[in-house]
Amino acid sequence: MSTPVFEDISVARDCPCPGCAHERLELRTAGGSRTSTRAAAVVALGAVLTGTGAGAAHALAQPAFATQDTTHPGQGAPGPLFAQTAAARTASTPLRLTRSQILARAQTWVDARVPYSMGAFYQGYRKDCSGFVSMAWGLGSNQWTGSLAAYGVRITKSQLKPGDMLLFHNPSNPGAGSHVTIFGGWADASKTRYVAYEQTRPHTLKRTTPYAYWNHSGGYVPYRYKYVVEGGGSGGGTGGSSGTAFPGAASFGPGAVNGHVTELGRMLAKRGGGRFYQEGPGPRWSEADRRATRAFQEAQGWRGAEADGIPGPATWRYLVQGKGKNIGGGTGGSGGGSATTTFPGKQHFRPGQSNAHITKLGKQLVKKGYGKHYTQGPGPRWSEADRRNVEAFQRAQGWRGTEADGYPGPETWRRLFR
Repeated sequence: MSTPVFEDISVARDCPCPGCAHERLELRTAGGSRTSTRAAAVVALGAVLTGTGAGAAHALAQPAFATQDTTHPGQGAPGPLFAQTAAARTASTPLRLTRSQILARAQTWVDARVPYSMGAFYQGYRKDCSGFVSMAWGLGSNQWTGSLAAYGVRITKSQLKPGDMLLFHNPSNPGAGSHVTIFGGWADASKTRYVAYEQTRPHTLKRTTPYAYWNHSGGYVPYRYKYVVEGGGSGGGTGGSSGTAFPGAASFGPGAVNGHVTELGRMLAKRGGGRFYQEGPGPRWSEADRRATRAFQEAQGWRGAEADGIPGPATWRYLVQGKGKNIGGGTGGSGGGSATTTFPGKQHFRPGQSNAHITKLGKQLVKKGYGKHYTQGPGPRWSEADRRNVEAFQRAQGWRGTEADGYPGPETWRRLFR
């Protein structure tokens, strides 16, 4: 096998949280030159291509990185969502979100336990603290601690509400403790502790935190998202995007990666389109988005170019305002496939997983009469009892073989929650 050709690329870094200084020290101590780094990459890829080495699968999963911007020492520069096309990049405007939507977006990373990384990406966003806030606030780009404040309005501690941001940026030395969290609400009446959503090591966390943070507490500044839609509550629901203007046709279609695609998918799921998604709606345009959009358009009686699967102003307005017919019948936003029944994705239901989706699944199985294998009430950690109960439900549908393996898919989920 011939040796692959590589282009030397510097890894972008962003917003180190507490403990990252140790990693930077190790990198400096290693002192690897570009030549040695390139050689290591050849060895790693060789292991992947030949299927050898314990790290083969991990190495294969790493995304390409942008060249480091030296004006942001130790942190990645502001930039588009990962793999975003030039056409979509021009339409990447921030989303208008309610507070409940901001927290719901943050919770998706908590549930997925997204690993911290200054160079890797998840759903188009960098897997570090500023990339996480960029995602939660629905920004159409990746920002860093030195630029996030431009998307907020400075407020006081007494004005803090769920969905606001607590930001510490050290301009003289950005790598020394700079960090950012999403404020989730006060944990005590004295306002000395709050619920923080944050991207930190080893993965995304939601935890009670002393105000303003464990360290550098005096340096944190509260900010409110400029585009927050007040009156939308502060709970965990995903809600709609009432009043959101159509972002433009360039935001959708093959190659598009942005927050508007995620918002479209969530609105379609509420209107009965959840069955088209094998995994929950995300920022990367997919065939599932096209099929769900087309089904919604056809439900309105549109045909031909009016039902091509790409949303236009009319499609977007109907979804945002809850107009027209749902996919599969019904009117308004009340019919099949509500937000509570959207399938969250197969990855949440596997050995070793622990999340709220498993608890919801277990409770619904019990409600439907398929909980006999539980020796104690359903919980968040996936167990053999969950698998056997799901299998019993699947067999009751007449399914056999791989269709009744005990692991829920979109159709199992739809039938359980319909």
